[in-house]
Amino acid sequence: MIRLDNASYTYAKGSGVSNVNITFGDDEFAFIIGPTGSGKTTLLRMIYMDLMPQVGKVVVDKYDSSKIKPRKIPYLRRKIGMVFQNYHLLEDRNLFDNIALSLHVIGFSTNEIIDRVTESLEEVGLGGKEDRYPEELSGGEQQRACVARALVKEPDIILADEPTGNLDPVTSFELIKLFEEVNREGTAVIMASHDYNLIKGRGHRIVEIQDGTVRQS
Repeated sequence: MIRLDNASYTYAKGSGVSNVNITFGDDEFAFIIGPTGSGKTTLLRMIYMDLMPQVGKVVVDKYDSSKIKPRKIPYLRRKIGMVFQNYHLLEDRNLFDNIALSLHVIGFSTNEIIDRVTESLEEVGLGGKEDRYPEELSGGEQQRACVARALVKEPDIILADEPTGNLDPVTSFELIKLFEEVNREGTAVIMASHDYNLIKGRGHRIVEIQDGTVRQS
């Protein structure tokens, strides 16, 4: 499903990732663990092809970073749902419209948008809150809304970048359980975190990254 071959990306100020060789399976749940600035976000951005490796390549399904044309990248991203630490919800739109936005962009019909948004909100435990605005939701609810927004496209992969960074420990644990449920239904989940205590002992693969270098366990 996902393969990085000798992939490197260095920013102008020197940080980034170097010589990453790793494969993720199509039904895998994996944690990328490392301190702030270690390269976790860079790694996820390369999988999303928001950043293209300067050396090596990233392959996601049939999409190869060394060959892909810019017009094909949106098709790759339909296969990937992104969940961020900062929710990026639009404050002037209710929950339904926030979740539906990407489907409007892709060109789904009104009926299919209603069905998909309703189903995704039910899946994350926010059914019945379609008319709420972001400011009316708790932090945990806003992050669940972000998961719903990622799921509504029915992606093959969820990439989660420090999704528990703004949440309390109990809410963080509940979010991990939600990702595990999503994974059991067949979606690959790759989650970046700096909080080892949150993820240890859960039986999932852990990929450690330090100063841009990946170490697998």
